[in-house]
Amino acid sequence: MHEPPVRATRTLLHFVDGTLAYAGRYLHEDSHAVHTHSFFEVAVVIGGDGVHLSLAGRQRLTTGDVVLLRPGVWHGYEDCHDLRLYNCCFSADLMQRELAWTREDPLLGYLLWTGPFSAQRRGMLTTHLDAGTLAELLDHLDGLEQLRDHPVSLHRGDIVGRLSLVLSCLARAVADAGDSRGDGHTHPAVLDAMRRMEARPAYQWTLTELADELHLAPGYLVRLFKSATGLPPMAYLSRHRVELAAHRLLHTDEPISRIGEAVGWPDQNYFARRFKSHFGLSASNYRALFSHAGGPRIARSAPRDRPESAAGRR
Repeated sequence: MHEPPVRATRTLLHFVDGTLAYAGRYLHEDSHAVHTHSFFEVAVVIGGDGVHLSLAGRQRLTTGDVVLLRPGVWHGYEDCHDLRLYNCCFSADLMQRELAWTREDPLLGYLLWTGPFSAQRRGMLTTHLDAGTLAELLDHLDGLEQLRDHPVSLHRGDIVGRLSLVLSCLARAVADAGDSRGDGHTHPAVLDAMRRMEARPAYQWTLTELADELHLAPGYLVRLFKSATGLPPMAYLSRHRVELAAHRLLHTDEPISRIGEAVGWPDQNYFARRFKSHFGLSASNYRALFSHAGGPRIARSAPRDRPESAAGRR
């Protein structure tokens, strides 16, 4: 069997060119350093125990726990004792192409699009699976793992299909746990608002202008948006902007001031506050810790702050 299609550049994990998705088993003993990644990751605990570190704090992991992370979210593991994970990773590009339809599905839309952004999750969603659901999920993960060595050019449909089964199983489990807002289809105006803001992140959106474009009263749009996502529209836009900024920090050498302007925050002090509020790190230290494209200048920079857990903030 070939090695997983993942490469590590310092503390950034990224796909080998052409990779869509894969699943694989991993064993952690002791610790696994804090890192980030340029793809979506689903970590399923299938044995042992350990502690998951993230901006949400320290979470003790046991069999059946699942952690979903959007691209750019940092995390790590410590105090691991035979911690066995089944990881499923998939390209962010899939979400704009083959899996774009998931945004309109009430369960998958929450799992992948709105749930990780809602409340204080900052790009991460966690749940716990009962024995039956875990067994079903492992069957689907096994099917995806078996495709790891097959050429994408001949098996694109199989890979996307297997991944869809994995995500659908997980989305149902999240809904059964009462954590999903997927009790009905998301209002078309909410989906339209998301697409408009994501298509023009640098534009200086206001709630009034967005509502006018959708021919809705601002208060009604806020109620629709919060019902679907748990957030008002401008807060959702902020989540999207920091994710875009993180991607540019990880993969380009653009000055931080230019990145802030490109994602819609030309005021650098405001951009700095929003970024650190979301990731627990300043933009410069996020780049210093995790950058793929930063090169020697950034690699030599000594970070002034460390990843800060939500549990440790006041």
